[in-house]
Amino acid sequence: MRRRAGLIAGAVALVALAAGGGFTVASAKGTDAPRTPAADSADAGFARDMAVHHQQAVEMSYIVRDRTEDEDVRRLAYDIAQTQANQRGMLLGWLDLWALPKVSSDGPMAWMGMAGMPPGEDGALMPGMATDAQLDELRKASGKQAEVRYLQLMTAHHKGGIHMAQGCASACEVGAEKRLAQGMVDAQQSEIDLMADLLKARGAKAE
Repeated sequence: MRRRAGLIAGAVALVALAAGGGFTVASAKGTDAPRTPAADSADAGFARDMAVHHQQAVEMSYIVRDRTEDEDVRRLAYDIAQTQANQRGMLLGWLDLWALPKVSSDGPMAWMGMAGMPPGEDGALMPGMATDAQLDELRKASGKQAEVRYLQLMTAHHKGGIHMAQGCASACEVGAEKRLAQGMVDAQQSEIDLMADLLKARGAKAE
């Protein structure tokens, strides 16, 4: 189990580095980003929304690291926190590079044709995000209870993230961002599989 988690983390790190490096080199040659994306483009919308989505994953991961002593869960949480914090920095950096706002009046998911989506319930702004009540529940849990709740919440979070990343992989135009999005799909699906194993070992399953 520990070796599998380590391999997943390594693969995620390589995806992030490759995507970031690809953007820098190709942009310098003028072949990867022929124009600055518009504020209402899929590129900008994904960068804004996934930065917010990732921030909650980082928060949940640091919460559970303080609520359990289990090394497998702590290692997974650390890997997720580090990977998604790094990716979040890349997404926000692109918005800065493009001189685009980090918020939009169109609301979350508008770039995916979901502008009419009902407002998020209790702080859950996008699909897969945990509510404020669920975060409070995680903060109050400890040991096995915290491990199970984290794994359940993060599985749902990853599923929502994969949906968004697939949207960018299909609709985004900046090559590096498309590659990063596809890397998110692949890595987060692997983590979902790992979390299913961890839940099963604890006599639980995803919700």
